[in-house]
Amino acid sequence: MRPWPGTPYPLGATYDGVGTNFALFSEVAERVELCLFDAEGKETRYALEEVDGFVHHGYLLNVGPGQRYGFRVHGPYDPKRGLRCNPNKLLIDPYAKAVSHGVKWDESLFGYQFDNPAERNDDDSAGRVPYSLVANPFFDWGNDRQPNRPYNETVIYEAHVKGMTVNHPFVPEQLRGTYAGLAHPAVVEHLQKLGVTAVELLPVHQFVTDHGLAQKGLTNYWGYNTIGYFAPHDSYAAMPGEGGQVQEFKGMVKAFHEAGIEVILDVVYNHTAEGNHLGPTLSMRGIDNEAYYRLVEGEPEYYMDYTGTGNSLNVRNPHTLQLIMDSLRYWVTEMHVDGFRFDLASALAREFYDVDRLSTFFDLVQQDPIVSQVKLIAEPWDVGPGGYQVGNFPPLWTEWNGQFRDTVRDFWRGEPSTLGEFASRITGSSDLYQDDGRRPFASINFVTAHDGFTLRDLVSYNDKHNEANGEDGRDGADDNRSWNCGVEGETDDPEVLALRARQQRNMLATLMLSQGVPMILHGDEFGRTQQGNNNVYCQDSELSWVDWELAKENADLVKFTAGLGAFRHRHPVFRRRRFFQGGPVGKGAKLGDIAWFTPAGEEMTEQNWDDGFGKAVVVFLNGKAIPDLDPRGMHVEDNSFLLAFNAHYEDIDTTLPGNGYGESWTVVVDTATGEVEPADTKPIEGGGRLTLPARSLIVLQRTETEAE
Repeated sequence: MRPWPGTPYPLGATYDGVGTNFALFSEVAERVELCLFDAEGKETRYALEEVDGFVHHGYLLNVGPGQRYGFRVHGPYDPKRGLRCNPNKLLIDPYAKAVSHGVKWDESLFGYQFDNPAERNDDDSAGRVPYSLVANPFFDWGNDRQPNRPYNETVIYEAHVKGMTVNHPFVPEQLRGTYAGLAHPAVVEHLQKLGVTAVELLPVHQFVTDHGLAQKGLTNYWGYNTIGYFAPHDSYAAMPGEGGQVQEFKGMVKAFHEAGIEVILDVVYNHTAEGNHLGPTLSMRGIDNEAYYRLVEGEPEYYMDYTGTGNSLNVRNPHTLQLIMDSLRYWVTEMHVDGFRFDLASALAREFYDVDRLSTFFDLVQQDPIVSQVKLIAEPWDVGPGGYQVGNFPPLWTEWNGQFRDTVRDFWRGEPSTLGEFASRITGSSDLYQDDGRRPFASINFVTAHDGFTLRDLVSYNDKHNEANGEDGRDGADDNRSWNCGVEGETDDPEVLALRARQQRNMLATLMLSQGVPMILHGDEFGRTQQGNNNVYCQDSELSWVDWELAKENADLVKFTAGLGAFRHRHPVFRRRRFFQGGPVGKGAKLGDIAWFTPAGEEMTEQNWDDGFGKAVVVFLNGKAIPDLDPRGMHVEDNSFLLAFNAHYEDIDTTLPGNGYGESWTVVVDTATGEVEPADTKPIEGGGRLTLPARSLIVLQRTETEAE
């Protein structure tokens, strides 16, 4: 049977209810074969004879969902010239909507012979490389609606699909570690209790455990090793079957949306799992190596590596850019996701050598009517020269604010001369975002993330303990800005444990009450530990999984975190849409929108900011001076608050500001006691005294009728 001509668009395998259209881009290919496989692995090949604009295509009747397939590309093989076609290598469709299984590592997957890398390897890789699958595009979305929650009302929870539920006692065993498990009511209710409005999932695009890790008996747990930008990772499905992961992923999104929770994907468009010049030939390398990958100029045998993983996608090529944009649109339109966090996003801006914020990729996103309307979060760095670009992304974008993370850690561990920087970070980092027209919510604030210590480990370890990774401690960051509170690792000392608990509450409260968008790392709300390992990327084990027994053991911390989430939601002064101005706001206003005081109750001066001690400050937030309208056009008004920070190791007596700032104040958050809105607090008069316990944060609410 010969394929019908079909169409060159859309790329990939597209089922229409009767048959499937197959289309593959390759400018270098001399001939492309579509290979279909039955359940026993028997292969049938079809030549795709129609070629339009370098897209090879054909249509097969009666081929539908679940069909296994791949491509063989005939063309030049000359690695010295960057050409790596070899029809003996079965290739994954870059546009595959589903992929069947992981790689079965074998020498046949490589384009060269292990004992002689200069010699071409013509062993057939079929059966060892994953199969592409024709996916069923039909799904009953019902009345699904994307929540479209404004950034300033967003609270993000970073989670790993498997790690989040593999140990969850209330998730049925067969659903643990899966998309369906993540959408289980027990998990959804926990997130709602915390005030979470968006889950940010570590990579769910089909990924590969690389050969080196597999040889060590380890896995690529985090998933930053993509091989399929349209396919939900199959091992995260309870019943992957022949493409069931697509339906299950959609069901998860639908369940989250019903709960008012958005789904954000961590995406890795900077490199693929094919690695450097000694990596396997799994997909794009054998389809059109020059088009898809950035090769070293003058030495095209080698790959430019801005990511530390062996290769970088070639964002200078229009077909590679099309792949990225088509993938993004697919996940929004067909899978209904609500946004993306771009891993090592600076690499996408390297159209030439240096990072260029005006590169073609960002132009495409800016003008795209679909992608431009979802949440776009950059990890604003890569490992190339000039790659650290915090504060330099275009106006549509928000950014993981690494400076917030570092400064908050430094402040609470008692580093000197951090007060001025700390003040900037907790008020939205206007120094980074205001000049280019962005708002406070351009700052995605976090203290911990998947990469690094958990919150509990941040206050329990001075040094990383990555022995389990098998790299003799060479992996993972050395500068953790952590403090073990006097004892390295686990301890039974009640004073150390009490201090660690308070430090965790300090950082959670700072995170939740700062201007910008807070992001919580999964399990931090109940003290998850990785035993000091700050790089569990290869640990698919108890070391990296969420231990839900800790939720019962540390129920007070869960309650405190949930209280902060509810408190933030009730008070818009902590989630402003515009930066503070410092002076009076509005006609006849006497008080500014923000004011800073020393512990003595005096307004801060330049000399105070430069004070080397700088471990205590009181901040006044004026709830009557919120100048912006919310997205629904309603005027925003709130109570006024004082935030009193003490990072010193001793108690500090503080005088509350008088002079019209407030006649009466009531404690509503106290990290020393771990209470949010306690019922039995007594008001404190303006100008009165308050003792700030060592290493604590106290929030006070103005309780009398406000005139401003």
